[in-house]
Amino acid sequence: MPMTQSTVLDMPILAQSPFTPDEFAALNARFERESPYAILRWAADYFGDRLAVVTSFQPTGIVTLHYLHTIAPSTAVLTLDTGLLFPETYALMDDLEARWSLNLIRVRPALTPAGQAATFGDRLWAREPDRCCNMRKVIPLAPALAPYAAWVTGLRRDQTGRGTTPIVSWDAKYHKVKLCPFATWDDAMIWATIHGEELPYNALHDQNYPSIGCNTPECTRPANADGSGGERAGRWAGSDKIECGLHTSDAPNT
Repeated sequence: MPMTQSTVLDMPILAQSPFTPDEFAALNARFERESPYAILRWAADYFGDRLAVVTSFQPTGIVTLHYLHTIAPSTAVLTLDTGLLFPETYALMDDLEARWSLNLIRVRPALTPAGQAATFGDRLWAREPDRCCNMRKVIPLAPALAPYAAWVTGLRRDQTGRGTTPIVSWDAKYHKVKLCPFATWDDAMIWATIHGEELPYNALHDQNYPSIGCNTPECTRPANADGSGGERAGRWAGSDKIECGLHTSDAPNT
């Protein structure tokens, strides 16, 4: 039975999954046949105010917010402001916050970039990128997600290393239900929606940046001119790193 708004507000932080493995299997089978809009509507109805979106305002995130603006406009929108984002990213965040009256929560790490440099040395992202991502993204997200029972992400199966992404699952890392409503979509479908609905997007995408993270050459750079490397091209170039750590199974640590 769906949770009422009063029920979800009174719920304690989840210690274990609210669904059994069989129930998750049934939900995934159902959602394979349904649209992302329908999945988001189910999530908003079921979890109410205990649903949050976590987005870095990539294209899939833009479509997610567009749908939720119609379905549940007060849904909490968490974004990880590392203090190192591109000016274009901050401009897009400000635009959408005003345009859609987003319930936007900017999650920041304990240390500023200057504080991190003073404590751990300059350009940690170049020397120890996993440690930098952990401090500036993974650790801050845990307390920010604590009030919620479920979170929505923009993971898709056509992205590198994400081919088996379930639409709904139990995230043991953050102790939440994790929803990937666009798991079955591909990049072309996302961009068709953005252009068809005339949605705003990060101006850097028109400058050959398929994926946009922190504004450092080690973390984000333009893709190869021939378009090789896929949607994550240009991220952590020259290394085998493909994830910031939010979607791995390792527990957040200090």
